[in-house]
Amino acid sequence: MAMVCLSDFEAYAKKYLPKIAWDYFAAGADDCTTRDENILAYKRIHFRPRMLRDVSVMDIRTKILGTEISFPVGIAPTGFHQLAWPDGEKSTARAARAMNTCYIASTYSTCTLEEICAAAPGGLRWFQLYIHRNRAASQQLVQRAEALGFQGLVLTTDVPYTGKRRDDVRNGFRLPPHMKLKNLEQAFEVCKMSPAFHSLLDPSVTWNDIHWLQSLTHLPIIIKGILTREDAELAVRHGVQGIIVSNHGGRQLDEGPATIDALAEVVEAVRGRAEVYVDGGIRKGSDVLKALALGAKCVFIGRPALWGLAYKGEEGLQDVLRILQDEFRLSMALAG
Repeated sequence: MAMVCLSDFEAYAKKYLPKIAWDYFAAGADDCTTRDENILAYKRIHFRPRMLRDVSVMDIRTKILGTEISFPVGIAPTGFHQLAWPDGEKSTARAARAMNTCYIASTYSTCTLEEICAAAPGGLRWFQLYIHRNRAASQQLVQRAEALGFQGLVLTTDVPYTGKRRDDVRNGFRLPPHMKLKNLEQAFEVCKMSPAFHSLLDPSVTWNDIHWLQSLTHLPIIIKGILTREDAELAVRHGVQGIIVSNHGGRQLDEGPATIDALAEVVEAVRGRAEVYVDGGIRKGSDVLKALALGAKCVFIGRPALWGLAYKGEEGLQDVLRILQDEFRLSMALAG
């Protein structure tokens, strides 16, 4: 079957992934209202196209935190890539490097940070951090990432506890025996994904912990999970360099705003003092253009990256990125 758009990859992944893996990747919290709204909200936004603009030459490159990427789409942090493809995050890193874009590697990777870096030397990578009750383990992860050449630290702020994802509860989701949370193996006895594991997250984290992170690393800090002007202002006040407007793909608090609907409020509050990105619900190149028109510097894709891996590993993920790149360029041209 010809893979023409991202929904083709979604259909393939749903058909061929084991049900427990598909359900884990697809899950939203509670009624999945926010998960679905992330996509629907884009459909309510319309262009005002301009004509006769000379679109014979277009430059779709951009810079994020000073580093150039080939187009404004990066790969959001998601866990357990080996559930989608045997090589897991190594394939993700190779695809991102091949397409010259940014890959945010998750704390919950099924490959070590060292393996990810060795798979794609020289790629632009940021590291996504969950702060655990074992602060020494979190500190060690940050320092490992910096030593390995990761160029940004992305703190996820919307998981003091894990949202209720009904299918995961029904399925009794846990990682298969041969998979491990490789970056946490030495830190914790519990390295299988189970309800017990999430009790290791620290629900007492506050804005003061930004200063703690800044004391550990020279890396720029990007905050992920911001949805309001109030939190955007606090983020800037605490000296972060980037904000990802995110609701965790609708997997945490249900009935929150779609990310594209929250974007303008955050951009307005930040007033250029930090870079603003957005994830959640991006399915077409025209969605990327809408996000940029509303003030995002770059977007990040989560589930579509996993669908690409499920299709053909790094080659499938490159296909997903290439389709988005072509659609984005075409949307730019047609919108003038």
